[in-house]
Amino acid sequence: MKIKNIVKTIDQYGNTTPENLVYKFHDQVFTYKNLKNHSDSLAAYLDGLKMPRQSNVIVFGGHEYEMIASFLGLSKAGYTFVPVDKNSSIERIKHIIEIAKPSLILAINDFPVQTAIPVVNLNALKQIIHSDHLYELTHEIKASENYYIIFTSGTTGRPKGVQISHDNLLSYTNWMLASEVFAVPQAPQMLAQPPYSFDLSVMYWAPTLTLGGTLFPISSEENSNFKQLYLAISNLPIQIWTSTPSFVDLALVSDNFNAKNYPSIEAFYFDGEELTVKTAKNLKSRFPNARIINAYGPTEATVAISAIEINNLMIERNERLPIGIPNPAAHILILNDHGEVSSENQIGEIIITGPTVSKGYLHNTMQTDRSFFKINDHWAYRSGDLGRIDQNGILYYNGRIDFQIKLNGYRIELEEVSQNLHQSSLIESAVAIPRYDRDKYKVKQLLAYIVLKKGIKNKYDNEFLITKAIKTQLQSVMMPYMIPSRFIFQDQLPMTKNGKIDVKKIIQEVNEK
Repeated sequence: MKIKNIVKTIDQYGNTTPENLVYKFHDQVFTYKNLKNHSDSLAAYLDGLKMPRQSNVIVFGGHEYEMIASFLGLSKAGYTFVPVDKNSSIERIKHIIEIAKPSLILAINDFPVQTAIPVVNLNALKQIIHSDHLYELTHEIKASENYYIIFTSGTTGRPKGVQISHDNLLSYTNWMLASEVFAVPQAPQMLAQPPYSFDLSVMYWAPTLTLGGTLFPISSEENSNFKQLYLAISNLPIQIWTSTPSFVDLALVSDNFNAKNYPSIEAFYFDGEELTVKTAKNLKSRFPNARIINAYGPTEATVAISAIEINNLMIERNERLPIGIPNPAAHILILNDHGEVSSENQIGEIIITGPTVSKGYLHNTMQTDRSFFKINDHWAYRSGDLGRIDQNGILYYNGRIDFQIKLNGYRIELEEVSQNLHQSSLIESAVAIPRYDRDKYKVKQLLAYIVLKKGIKNKYDNEFLITKAIKTQLQSVMMPYMIPSRFIFQDQLPMTKNGKIDVKKIIQEVNEK
């Protein structure tokens, strides 16, 4: 199945299969008829606001159905949605507002920032979407217009807004639907676990909605509560599990997470961080007949640009698992330190070209120029990832070039964490340091090496209380996943000859222990 228009494809199910379920969230059940009617009514309301075409609109919330209905309604009316997770720090939300310059905010959850921008709260939104307005698709988002903008971490302490056009999303979705590797079934029943502000979510909602399937969300509250998590997933008739490897590791802690108790699971789709042999082996032993699909791709290239099924032979080799066979529409180059194309099996930076590559970062020419460039007259993205392509055309990942890491599926800039640490009134200087696992390639823990301000130690009975006080201050400026799990207090930090903190030296010392 090859689609030509994301909005029209999703919308047609409201007429052809109106009673099919599109969303089941706890005891709330919604059909494709509901989705069509609700998004139509929202689009009609938005038309009445007379906002400039392609205005950015923040959609703030968690996994509520109204998030999906808002995305579709905005796309129908010709506006770009900017998903912002309800657990975002105040500082991050302020930065996103400043960069995105939204014309409107749809607040599915209470919006925690005072702003002059119009805010539609949940009660008002429910009245709007239930107003039963008929709507004709005449000016939906299409072609090179921005379909959505997802904000990632930035090296300057400010998030970067990755612009994904309709055509970017269309190319990615068509690849996924046609791929024999993914083998997405018609009307798939998919787990919806990653938040909508994380582009891994597109891996579940784009194929599911364009194939008339059903989404089964897991809320962030359930994710963070072990008992609630198992209760939630045990009641879901999902065919396809989409998550980071770290999230499935959490599920695997329970011996009850196996094919016997979850017979409907046919496949696991992984992206967002590296899949280890240990996780794949454990999963294969629990679900011997389920397919394990390992995908790779940065947000800037629309979710994923390669994918491969992990088989027993790959696991038994006990080597780093491949990250996929590239999307035929994409062109992957491996460039060495001299900017030359690396030969077969030679490690270099993964460069991505093709129709899924973003046009760049929103209102950030400097960062766009650093990461995007023209190669052979094609728009290209420097991934910052090291990789190689073997003799069979299979792509392998070999770590990060810079200090950007992946932890529990989230991309984190170490410099951003370090800068935010300095916002604590207790800290004189600090750096964020990754601790890797035994194999030295997957980040296991994020540490903070800290020099306290003079006299701070005398005000607290022990380091535990100091750590607690710092974490309390950081909650207002950092996402929870960015706050280091351990704080190591030092009298001073090592310096380079240029007078900078020697981060590489600390990383080396931490990972040699």
